[in-house]
Amino acid sequence: MVSAVNGLDLGQLGLSPPQAEKKKELGQDEFLNLMVTQLKNQDPFKPLESGEFLGQLAQFGTVSGLAGIQKSFDGLAGSLVSNQALQAAGLVGRTALVESDRGAIAAGGSLDGAVDVPASTGGVGIEIRNAAGQVVRHLQLGPQPAGLTRFHWDGLDDSGAPAAAGGYQLVAGYQKDNTAAAATTLVDAPVDSVVFGADGFTVQLRGIGDLPFSAVREIRNDLP
Repeated sequence: MVSAVNGLDLGQLGLSPPQAEKKKELGQDEFLNLMVTQLKNQDPFKPLESGEFLGQLAQFGTVSGLAGIQKSFDGLAGSLVSNQALQAAGLVGRTALVESDRGAIAAGGSLDGAVDVPASTGGVGIEIRNAAGQVVRHLQLGPQPAGLTRFHWDGLDDSGAPAAAGGYQLVAGYQKDNTAAAATTLVDAPVDSVVFGADGFTVQLRGIGDLPFSAVREIRNDLP
Protein backbone atom coordinates (compact mmCIF):
# COMPACT_ATOMS: atom_id res chain seq x y z
CA MET A 1 0.00 0.00 0.00
CA VAL A 2 1.25 3.47 -0.89
CA SER A 3 0.89 5.93 1.98
CA ALA A 4 -0.31 9.48 1.34
CA VAL A 5 2.27 12.24 1.31
CA ASN A 6 1.10 15.41 3.00
CA GLY A 7 2.60 18.88 2.83
CA LEU A 8 4.67 18.06 -0.25
CA ASP A 9 5.45 20.95 -2.57
CA LEU A 10 4.43 19.79 -6.05
CA GLY A 11 6.85 22.31 -7.49
CA GLN A 12 9.72 20.23 -6.15
CA LEU A 13 8.59 17.34 -8.34
CA GLY A 14 8.08 19.51 -11.38
CA LEU A 15 4.32 18.94 -11.13
CA SER A 16 3.18 22.47 -10.45
CA PRO A 17 0.26 23.51 -12.65
CA PRO A 18 1.27 25.57 -15.69
CA GLN A 19 0.96 29.30 -15.31
CA ALA A 20 -1.35 31.08 -17.70
CA GLU A 21 0.65 33.08 -20.23
CA LYS A 22 0.12 36.79 -19.81
CA LYS A 23 -1.05 38.67 -22.85
CA LYS A 24 1.42 41.27 -24.05
CA GLU A 25 -0.95 43.10 -26.38
CA LEU A 26 -4.06 45.13 -25.67
CA GLY A 27 -6.96 43.63 -27.62
CA GLN A 28 -10.22 45.27 -28.62
CA ASP A 29 -12.18 43.83 -25.68
CA GLU A 30 -9.56 44.95 -23.16
CA PHE A 31 -9.48 48.42 -24.70
CA LEU A 32 -13.28 48.81 -24.48
CA ASN A 33 -13.33 47.55 -20.88
CA LEU A 34 -10.61 50.07 -20.02
CA MET A 35 -12.61 52.86 -21.63
CA VAL A 36 -15.79 51.91 -19.74
CA THR A 37 -13.85 51.80 -16.45
CA GLN A 38 -12.36 55.20 -17.23
CA LEU A 39 -15.84 56.64 -17.82
CA LYS A 40 -17.20 55.17 -14.58
CA ASN A 41 -14.37 56.57 -12.49
CA GLN A 42 -13.95 59.95 -14.11
CA ASP A 43 -14.02 63.11 -12.04
CA PRO A 44 -17.59 64.48 -12.27
CA PHE A 45 -16.16 68.00 -12.14
CA LYS A 46 -13.73 67.21 -14.96
CA PRO A 47 -15.52 64.74 -17.16
CA LEU A 48 -13.78 63.22 -20.14
CA GLU A 49 -14.53 65.34 -23.17
CA SER A 50 -16.30 63.62 -26.03
CA GLY A 51 -13.63 64.75 -28.46
CA GLU A 52 -10.90 63.16 -26.36
CA PHE A 53 -12.92 59.96 -26.03
CA LEU A 54 -13.55 59.75 -29.76
CA GLY A 55 -9.89 60.53 -30.41
CA GLN A 56 -8.81 57.55 -28.32
CA LEU A 57 -11.29 55.32 -30.15
CA ALA A 58 -10.02 56.58 -33.52
CA GLN A 59 -6.42 56.03 -32.47
CA PHE A 60 -7.11 52.47 -31.44
CA GLY A 61 -9.01 51.85 -34.66
CA THR A 62 -6.11 53.22 -36.69
CA VAL A 63 -3.60 50.95 -34.94
CA SER A 64 -5.87 47.93 -35.43
CA GLY A 65 -6.40 48.84 -39.06
CA LEU A 66 -2.67 49.18 -39.70
CA ALA A 67 -2.07 45.79 -38.13
CA GLY A 68 -4.67 44.27 -40.43
CA ILE A 69 -3.11 45.95 -43.47
CA GLN A 70 0.34 44.69 -42.47
CA LYS A 71 -1.04 41.17 -42.17
CA SER A 72 -2.59 41.45 -45.62
CA PHE A 73 0.67 42.74 -47.10
CA ASP A 74 2.58 39.86 -45.49
CA GLY A 75 0.17 37.41 -47.08
CA LEU A 76 0.48 39.13 -50.45
CA ALA A 77 4.28 39.10 -50.24
CA GLY A 78 4.23 35.39 -49.49
CA SER A 79 2.00 34.74 -52.49
CA LEU A 80 4.27 36.77 -54.77
CA VAL A 81 7.34 34.86 -53.61
CA SER A 82 5.58 31.54 -54.23
CA ASN A 83 4.49 32.72 -57.67
CA GLN A 84 8.03 33.82 -58.53
CA ALA A 85 9.34 30.45 -57.38
CA LEU A 86 6.98 28.62 -59.72
CA GLN A 87 7.87 30.87 -62.64
CA ALA A 88 11.59 30.55 -61.94
CA ALA A 89 11.35 26.75 -61.80
CA GLY A 90 9.94 26.85 -65.33
CA LEU A 91 13.22 28.38 -66.58
CA VAL A 92 15.20 25.18 -66.01
CA GLY A 93 16.00 23.50 -69.31
CA ARG A 94 15.46 26.61 -71.40
CA THR A 95 17.96 28.87 -73.15
CA ALA A 96 18.54 32.33 -71.67
CA LEU A 97 20.19 35.30 -73.32
CA VAL A 98 22.13 36.97 -70.52
CA GLU A 99 24.51 39.90 -70.18
CA SER A 100 27.96 38.35 -69.94
CA ASP A 101 31.41 38.78 -71.45
CA ARG A 102 32.09 35.07 -70.98
CA GLY A 103 30.99 32.07 -72.96
CA ALA A 104 31.97 28.44 -73.36
CA ILE A 105 32.00 25.89 -76.15
CA ALA A 106 32.20 22.12 -76.10
CA ALA A 107 34.50 20.19 -78.41
CA GLY A 108 33.28 20.88 -81.94
CA GLY A 109 30.58 23.19 -80.56
CA SER A 110 29.56 26.77 -81.30
CA LEU A 111 28.46 29.87 -79.41
CA ASP A 112 25.58 32.27 -80.03
CA GLY A 113 24.86 35.64 -78.51
CA ALA A 114 24.26 39.29 -79.22
CA VAL A 115 25.83 42.73 -78.98
CA ASP A 116 23.84 45.59 -77.48
CA VAL A 117 24.48 48.52 -79.84
CA PRO A 118 23.45 51.87 -78.25
CA ALA A 119 23.03 53.66 -81.60
CA SER A 120 23.09 52.89 -85.30
CA THR A 121 26.64 52.37 -86.46
CA GLY A 122 28.73 51.73 -89.53
CA GLY A 123 30.38 48.66 -88.03
CA VAL A 124 30.29 46.19 -85.12
CA GLY A 125 33.11 43.79 -84.28
CA ILE A 126 33.82 41.09 -81.68
CA GLU A 127 37.10 39.65 -80.44
CA ILE A 128 36.98 36.16 -78.96
CA ARG A 129 39.87 35.58 -76.56
CA ASN A 130 41.08 32.42 -74.85
CA ALA A 131 42.04 32.03 -71.18
CA ALA A 132 45.50 33.45 -71.92
CA GLY A 133 44.01 36.62 -73.39
CA GLN A 134 44.96 35.75 -76.97
CA VAL A 135 42.50 36.60 -79.73
CA VAL A 136 41.46 33.38 -81.48
CA ARG A 137 38.71 34.78 -83.69
CA HIS A 138 37.56 38.13 -85.09
CA LEU A 139 33.88 38.50 -85.99
CA GLN A 140 32.83 41.43 -88.18
CA LEU A 141 29.08 42.10 -88.12
CA GLY A 142 29.08 45.16 -90.41
CA PRO A 143 26.72 48.17 -90.16
CA GLN A 144 23.91 47.68 -87.64
CA PRO A 145 20.93 49.63 -86.27
CA ALA A 146 20.54 50.43 -82.58
CA GLY A 147 19.50 47.47 -80.43
CA LEU A 148 20.54 43.84 -80.15
CA THR A 149 22.65 42.48 -82.98
CA ARG A 150 22.86 38.69 -83.02
CA PHE A 151 26.09 36.83 -83.74
CA HIS A 152 27.14 33.20 -84.25
CA TRP A 153 30.60 31.78 -83.62
CA ASP A 154 31.09 28.43 -85.33
CA GLY A 155 33.84 27.42 -82.92
CA LEU A 156 36.66 27.91 -85.42
CA ASP A 157 39.64 30.18 -84.99
CA ASP A 158 40.84 32.71 -87.58
CA SER A 159 42.83 29.99 -89.37
CA GLY A 160 39.78 27.77 -89.72
CA ALA A 161 40.90 25.22 -87.14
CA PRO A 162 38.55 24.12 -84.34
CA ALA A 163 39.11 26.08 -81.14
CA ALA A 164 39.74 24.16 -77.93
CA ALA A 165 36.78 23.38 -75.71
CA GLY A 166 36.44 25.68 -72.71
CA GLY A 167 35.65 29.24 -71.71
CA TYR A 168 36.28 32.35 -73.79
CA GLN A 169 36.06 36.09 -73.26
CA LEU A 170 34.04 38.29 -75.61
CA VAL A 171 35.10 41.88 -76.29
CA ALA A 172 32.74 43.87 -78.52
CA GLY A 173 33.00 47.35 -80.02
CA TYR A 174 31.19 49.55 -82.48
CA GLN A 175 32.06 52.54 -84.63
CA LYS A 176 31.04 55.84 -83.04
CA ASP A 177 31.98 59.14 -84.71
CA ASN A 178 35.01 57.59 -86.42
CA THR A 179 36.22 56.11 -83.13
CA ALA A 180 35.79 52.72 -81.50
CA ALA A 181 33.48 52.42 -78.47
CA ALA A 182 32.87 49.43 -76.21
CA ALA A 183 29.57 47.56 -76.40
CA THR A 184 27.84 45.13 -74.06
CA THR A 185 27.87 41.46 -75.04
CA LEU A 186 25.21 38.87 -74.31
CA VAL A 187 25.48 35.09 -74.51
CA ASP A 188 23.00 32.26 -75.05
CA ALA A 189 23.32 29.60 -72.35
CA PRO A 190 21.14 26.76 -71.01
CA VAL A 191 19.61 27.28 -67.56
CA ASP A 192 20.68 24.34 -65.37
CA SER A 193 19.13 25.46 -62.08
CA VAL A 194 17.57 28.33 -60.15
CA VAL A 195 18.83 29.33 -56.69
CA PHE A 196 16.63 31.27 -54.26
CA GLY A 197 18.15 33.70 -51.77
CA ALA A 198 17.32 36.61 -49.51
CA ASP A 199 17.84 39.10 -52.36
CA GLY A 200 15.78 37.19 -54.91
CA PHE A 201 16.90 34.36 -57.13
CA THR A 202 19.80 33.68 -59.42
CA VAL A 203 20.09 31.43 -62.44
CA GLN A 204 22.86 28.87 -62.86
CA LEU A 205 23.94 28.94 -66.52
CA ARG A 206 25.95 26.24 -68.21
CA GLY A 207 29.45 27.43 -69.01
CA ILE A 208 28.91 30.80 -67.30
CA GLY A 209 27.94 30.22 -63.67
CA ASP A 210 25.52 32.05 -61.38
CA LEU A 211 24.01 35.35 -62.48
CA PRO A 212 21.18 37.44 -60.99
CA PHE A 213 17.88 37.09 -62.78
CA SER A 214 18.11 40.78 -63.70
CA ALA A 215 20.91 39.82 -66.15
CA VAL A 216 18.45 37.76 -68.22
CA ARG A 217 17.30 39.61 -71.35
CA GLU A 218 15.52 36.84 -73.23
CA ILE A 219 14.31 33.28 -72.61
CA ARG A 220 13.69 30.68 -75.31
CA ASN A 221 12.60 27.08 -75.35
CA ASP A 222 14.92 25.97 -78.15
CA LEU A 223 17.47 24.01 -76.11
CA PRO A 224 18.71 21.14 -78.33
